[in-house]
Amino acid sequence: MNSDTIAAQATASGEGGVAIVRLSGSRSEEILGRVFRPKNGKPLASRYLTFGTIADGKKTLDEAMAVLFRAPYSYTREDVAEIHCHGSDALVRRILLLLLKNGARMARPGEFTCRAFMNGRIDLAQAEAVMRMIRAGSERAMGAAIRQMEGGVSSFVRAAREEITFLLSGLAAAIDFPDEVEETETAAQVLARCGEIRARLWAACDPRMGRIEDEGLRVVLCGRPNAGKSSLLNALIGGDRAIVTDIPGTTRDTLTESVQMDGLRVNLTDTAGLRDTEDAVERIGVERARRALAEADVRVLVLDSSMPVTDEDRDALMGLAPQIVVLSKGDLEAVVSPGAARDEFPGAQIASVCAPKGEGLDALRAMLVAFAPEDSAESAMLSQARHVEAAQRACASLEDACRAIEDGMPLDICAVDLSAALDALGEITGETMNEQVIDQVFARFCVGK
Repeated sequence: MNSDTIAAQATASGEGGVAIVRLSGSRSEEILGRVFRPKNGKPLASRYLTFGTIADGKKTLDEAMAVLFRAPYSYTREDVAEIHCHGSDALVRRILLLLLKNGARMARPGEFTCRAFMNGRIDLAQAEAVMRMIRAGSERAMGAAIRQMEGGVSSFVRAAREEITFLLSGLAAAIDFPDEVEETETAAQVLARCGEIRARLWAACDPRMGRIEDEGLRVVLCGRPNAGKSSLLNALIGGDRAIVTDIPGTTRDTLTESVQMDGLRVNLTDTAGLRDTEDAVERIGVERARRALAEADVRVLVLDSSMPVTDEDRDALMGLAPQIVVLSKGDLEAVVSPGAARDEFPGAQIASVCAPKGEGLDALRAMLVAFAPEDSAESAMLSQARHVEAAQRACASLEDACRAIEDGMPLDICAVDLSAALDALGEITGETMNEQVIDQVFARFCVGK
């Protein structure tokens, strides 16, 4: 694969000021030289943008800039060339066809980053972080991607692998030189260290954190009809997205909108009022509200503070406890006080708001953001699903190794389990090569990356 020179559009399709077409491979400089003519007539210097024209024979296609990155000082550690042309889809297609005619082939999804991985510039976890950064929908997601790109996950995993490798070397010595290395002492050391490594790995796994960073915090607003849910949604997103009327049952389906709160993406879902109804459409909306509640990170019960709490309010979450109770309609005379709501729903946080005036919204936002895991370099290291699954397999193998020692089995059995843990962790960084895993990782990439 690496013997080919590949080409693809590196920027998003569509109209724009500039589009970038990228080449990578041993023939990148040669192919670029066939289609790009510098205005100054001089040969291209590495890592300098040069102004010129793109031409197909005698026909000029565009005025453009070109830059050459000679190996190994490039994204892929191969010769890389880029053409910065005007952002027309038709023009980009024409340039790509011209590059293909001159010896390049179209890149596969993620092939540029795959080459960077295969050539040792980045490991597999860092490669995944590239796509994570591209898809980041919030500042917190970008921060997590940057930490992963800088090797936070990789250094943590490699440290664990080094410890396991050290234990394996001790076992090998005890097995090969029983007269010189005390087997009992080695087994005790392995038992203690295995437990420590397993505990550290398990504590580092938090798939919920990865999902929240990448997809956002799921917040579901529920309550009886006309409690003020739609008004609250509109106030939190700063727009009139949900229809608000005095007629109960106006919201007949789930409605989800995303908003940024303190750098975190929050997905707010307005639900149909949960009540018995003869309306077939509204019944479907109520059923969808139930499903949304079951998947929520935060369940918010909205109460009309100007009316007494009813059984309909108490049953609105279908037996689930609210994490936050919002007393809405703060511009009306209050019948339900924060203290009464706290007594009615023990354990829930209480927020009083007046959505039309924006009162109490900042305090509510702070409550919502607090439900997300802490965002810091010291927070859970392994949050992506693939990493968590591999780490948990490593934990299971470490537990098997401990059990083998406790049951008095030969040290060879323990060594097999430790090797399995080592391989599982290696899948995270790609040090344990698994073609199927690598293909799955890069299949999710866009073509130009």
